[in-house]
Amino acid sequence: MTGSEQKINRIMCSLASIQPKTSNFVRMKRLFLVACFAAFAFTTQAQTAAPANTPTAKVPEVIQLKETAYEFGKIQQGRPVTHNFELVNIGKEPLMLENVQASCGCTTPEWSKEAIQPGATTIIKVGYNAASEGPFNKTITITYNNHQNKTLAISGVVFKGPTTSAPVNPSLSLLKNN
Repeated sequence: MTGSEQKINRIMCSLASIQPKTSNFVRMKRLFLVACFAAFAFTTQAQTAAPANTPTAKVPEVIQLKETAYEFGKIQQGRPVTHNFELVNIGKEPLMLENVQASCGCTTPEWSKEAIQPGATTIIKVGYNAASEGPFNKTITITYNNHQNKTLAISGVVFKGPTTSAPVNPSLSLLKNN
């Protein structure tokens, strides 16, 4: 190769190795897209994976509730009210109510901590403290036999009661004096 051919060869090689410069914005954009794709792929995989020990058989019902909801109607503000929900063990084994939890502190459930024998009935007494004026809808969750759940509901409307007692009747004083 002659000297001029060598120069041309070096120039051609150097031109082939030159890459166009990309701006920081383009690099950040590419990095962001790759990160978004990876996050999407990860969350999609996490949602489709099923736990290995999930039982597929449906658990038989062991609780029968006479009613699952109760409407108190109109309640005067400041007057607590209660309702008894009746529960029957229709299973073949004794039933334990692990917990009875209200959706807020204004609702208080009371229940027996004793085992409910097959065919036996128990009462869950639910109280509501009518402190706030207006309509209400509250739920009570019954947890039993290894974290199975049933839900009860109570509702009603709290109205503002009179601020004072009945007005004084002047005619009564005339009657008392006679």
